[in-house]
Amino acid sequence: MNVYNLRLLYLIPIAVLLMACDQTGSDYYTSDDGIDRGDSWSAVQAEDGGRVEVLYVPAGGWAYRDEKGELTGVTVEIMRDFKRWVSREHGVSLEMLFVTETDWRQFYQRVVDAEGGVFGIGNVTITEGRREELAFSPPYLTNIAVLISHESMPELPAMNAVADHFSGLSALAFDGTLHEERLKVIQAEHAPDLNIDKAESNDEIIAGVSAGDYFAYIDAYNYWRAKSQGSPLKRHPVADDPGEEFGVIMPLGSDWGPLVEDFFRADGGYTNSERYRELLRKHLGEEVAEVLL
Repeated sequence: MNVYNLRLLYLIPIAVLLMACDQTGSDYYTSDDGIDRGDSWSAVQAEDGGRVEVLYVPAGGWAYRDEKGELTGVTVEIMRDFKRWVSREHGVSLEMLFVTETDWRQFYQRVVDAEGGVFGIGNVTITEGRREELAFSPPYLTNIAVLISHESMPELPAMNAVADHFSGLSALAFDGTLHEERLKVIQAEHAPDLNIDKAESNDEIIAGVSAGDYFAYIDAYNYWRAKSQGSPLKRHPVADDPGEEFGVIMPLGSDWGPLVEDFFRADGGYTNSERYRELLRKHLGEEVAEVLL
């Protein structure tokens, strides 16, 4: 092998590594031991800069790649706004690396196990039980969980009628989510023979319900978004579960928590800002944005 080829063998891995570190276009796992890590806020302050990681679950409107292949979405842009705010208010240079995780349960656990400046954006409902495992930002959205079926189904008259009303259908849910827990409650209290299948994405749930094979709980914004795009869905209001709040998640005890809280509460509140409204309208559509606002 000549010297030129040897140099190529040496340079190619370096080029690949440099491309992997491009925060604008690549997703990558950041540690060799399986633990996600980022710099603590105290370290960033001491060094006038540093690196944080944002784990995300791909979701239309919230964290997705646009027609140019660029990562964007409501929660992605909220985190970029946070980065700009930190740099402006505290005079530090912050590098933000976005890392994809398609398995919601694995996403959640990775943040639980993470160290330092690691954040998770997966529309995680804030609950007291989860507060024992994670730190949360102030809520960035108040959600309603809605029960849906194919639009041909009559409206569910009461929860105790679920078994007969949805006879012949299975339920569908993400593994480890509160939507799965809601279906398990229905199973325990009203439909002991109910089969609950697992889905890997919201799109899979929408497709399964639209085909008439399943009923499911989904977030209200996903329902309205799918309806606006022509999916044949029906909401059953008697089963609405209102009042959920979504937050950005961090490892328990993260020293980024107070700073994230300051960001959300600054200038009258981030979720009261025109910028926030603009993000909802742009990424979720006017109709869905109005429902959520």
